Amino acid sequence: MRIRIVDAFTDRPFAGNPAGVLLLDAFPDDDRLQRIALEVNHSETAFAHRLPPGGEADWALRWFTPAAEVAMCGHATLATAHVLHTTGAHRGAVRFATRSGVLVATPHEDGSITLDFPTAPLTPVETPAGVAAALGTEPRTVLDTGPNVGDLLVEVADEETVRGLTPDLEALSAHSERGVIATARAEDPAGGYDYVSRCFFPNVGIDEDPVTGSAHTALAPFWSERLGRPDLTGLQASSRPGRVRTRLRGGRTLLSGHAVTVIDGELLA
Repeated sequence: MRIRIVDAFTDRPFAGNPAGVLLLDAFPDDDRLQRIALEVNHSETAFAHRLPPGGEADWALRWFTPAAEVAMCGHATLATAHVLHTTGAHRGAVRFATRSGVLVATPHEDGSITLDFPTAPLTPVETPAGVAAALGTEPRTVLDTGPNVGDLLVEVADEETVRGLTPDLEALSAHSERGVIATARAEDPAGGYDYVSRCFFPNVGIDEDPVTGSAHTALAPFWSERLGRPDLTGLQASSRPGRVRTRLRGGRTLLSGHAVTVIDGELLA
């Protein structure tokens, strides 16, 4: 199997969120996919294979963390579309059949790729007991993000608070299916981004995800409503930061960014 490591939501290597990408003839058994993802040991590894022509999708796509399969992943989808486009394995927009329905990735002349994902349904909830202590700060707003994302979206006081979070991950793991998205409005409107976020996913083996496309399907409607604009840019302020351009279109959210292949090799096992 040929394997590539791609940095997603960045236009330079060693930034953004790295993902493994394997293009296959067919999916092997789930245990093998999980073992490969554990060996790659990035937040997500994407596995894809071509589908017969004439159907609703061009490629089948699955995503695995080192610990579990997930229902939706943005950065590994971007990474897979980047590999298909740069290697000539697929031309133009590509339709992926996934557990979250058909997802479309469209390449552009500037090298960026736009993902068409379902917008996360946001439901306000009472702050669960223990969340403030686990995060180390008192939430302003807490929302459930629905089954595809599976996180709590937590608005905190300001950008400085988001950047300074050192959560108790074991305690945090009790409060959602995947983890917690912490967010706040950008401190400087002239900084080139509208809001900041950080994502902690202890329930799928990821202490902190560098740049999370799926989280922005919840962040986009949350901040578009507050800021009164459908087009925004989010900065995920991890140790490998990245920017995600978002456009809200009702039930769909467009996520745009670049990707860079940093390793191209062969899986021998």
